[in-house]
Amino acid sequence: MKITIASDHGGVDLKAALVEFLAASGVQVEDAGPAGKDSCDYPDYAIKVAMAVAKGVSDFGVLICRSGIGMAMTANRFQSVRAAVCATVDGAVTTRQHNGANVLCLGADLISVDYAKEVLKAFIATPMDMSDRHARRREKLERSERLSDVSLLAGTDPEVFATIEAHTNQEETEINLIASENLASRACREAAGSVLMNKYAEGYPGRRWYSGCDPVDAAERLAIARAKELFGAEHVNVQPHGGSAANMAVYFAVLNPGDTIMSMALDQGGHLSHGSPVNFSGKIYNIVPYSVDPKTEMLDYDALERQALEVRPKLLVAGASAYPRVIDFRRIREICDRAGCMMMVDMAHIAGLVAGGAHPSPVPYADFVTSTTHKTLCGPRGGIVLCREKYAKALDAAVFPGMQGGPLENIIAAKAVCFREWLDGTKAGYAEQVVKNCRVMCKTVQDRGYRIVSGGTDNHLFLIDIKASKGISGKVASAALDAAGIVTNKNAIPYDTESPFQTSGVRAGTASVTTRGMREAEMIKIGTWIADVLDDVTNTSVQERVKREARELALRFPAP
Repeated sequence: MKITIASDHGGVDLKAALVEFLAASGVQVEDAGPAGKDSCDYPDYAIKVAMAVAKGVSDFGVLICRSGIGMAMTANRFQSVRAAVCATVDGAVTTRQHNGANVLCLGADLISVDYAKEVLKAFIATPMDMSDRHARRREKLERSERLSDVSLLAGTDPEVFATIEAHTNQEETEINLIASENLASRACREAAGSVLMNKYAEGYPGRRWYSGCDPVDAAERLAIARAKELFGAEHVNVQPHGGSAANMAVYFAVLNPGDTIMSMALDQGGHLSHGSPVNFSGKIYNIVPYSVDPKTEMLDYDALERQALEVRPKLLVAGASAYPRVIDFRRIREICDRAGCMMMVDMAHIAGLVAGGAHPSPVPYADFVTSTTHKTLCGPRGGIVLCREKYAKALDAAVFPGMQGGPLENIIAAKAVCFREWLDGTKAGYAEQVVKNCRVMCKTVQDRGYRIVSGGTDNHLFLIDIKASKGISGKVASAALDAAGIVTNKNAIPYDTESPFQTSGVRAGTASVTTRGMREAEMIKIGTWIADVLDDVTNTSVQERVKREARELALRFPAP
């Protein structure tokens, strides 16, 4: 056991006595100061102890001032630190059992040296009470940061604070089935909101245009190394601001305006940046779209091969934003080799499934792999590109100076945090559970008589053909679900006859609810609610009932 102890000038004598007591008891103790009784500022020393506990360098901290209160107020500003002022043995036992306090604050003017030793001994010897009620309360204590972290805004910019408060409440109380959304961890949010946002860092680690980049260089190198390890990539660029920027970087690296790209059409499940005529990709390049089989609504690889051999594109893009089936990357590699073209995979939607082994990886087969870092990957909103080493120089030049200036180093640090969460086992079993949950929810809806595009799902999303099932548009259906506290989105389905603003389908995904800890039983409930609402989208009493029940369920599974 290691304990870090500090005081202000008023607590030096008691500190010295406790250091001697701990050392004699066989405890490793670090005296963080001060050494003398010259007047000093207590926050300076509270910060040292709080940091030691927050970093995990010390098991406990002890802080002493005349009352203990100022020390506790400072230490409790640090996440994961629970500092408690204790004047009695009973208080020390209770705060350890109930609150899981890890920093003991003592008032030197309020307690004798001998009794302070008894209080300290009781504090470090008492384990936390792991019963449900106390564990639940400690969890709520930790989760208070969802608003406390931004509470300064409540006074300085109440309008902006109101939007954050409203979204926090929405996350807490509604069921989010947007397939492209997820909930980033607290650690990711902290990195994304850190002072790294203040630094301009045009260029790459060790080759910047601005001085003073050593800290952000280290963060970016961490993100690169972790992404390489996670996905088995030869080269990684972590600077793209998003998935579309990642795709643009690949195009700029190896294509010229007017070159031919084959990619999945938007209404077939593709993405805007894969060649939609309203997007830069469709304006700059010659796009030849491919489709799913009209009967199976799945990719027909033989048909894709025949089309590729006829078109002879320079780049074939695989990957989608609304395709519920496993993609055979090995087969697509064979097609690209026969057609003499490069292969790019946009795995933005399935990156977390790939990282968790719940979907085959495209990395061994593709020349380029792009992705967002949110969605199933559970990280910050941003993009990455993985590629073979032979394309590294061209890719990096395409990102900077080709299309971006200063990278968002705070977001890059958050990407590094995300990658570590996958590598250190934090996400163990998550990807597999996402897929299990999606299959169960999909089948629940399907068993209620709703037509599911392609007949089911292999990944994190499924598409309901609401027009064929109920004769209404996806826009109407998603609005009814929204009113019931279930957030989805209208979505085109293959060979859709409705406009993109109406659509024939509704898309649902299970990444976010799985992050909250929901499993198969909850998916059956949610699938049943979806069907209840869609059975009669004008029935407001059903919507109100489902919203109430959905809220109760959501509150049982707190957002991180």
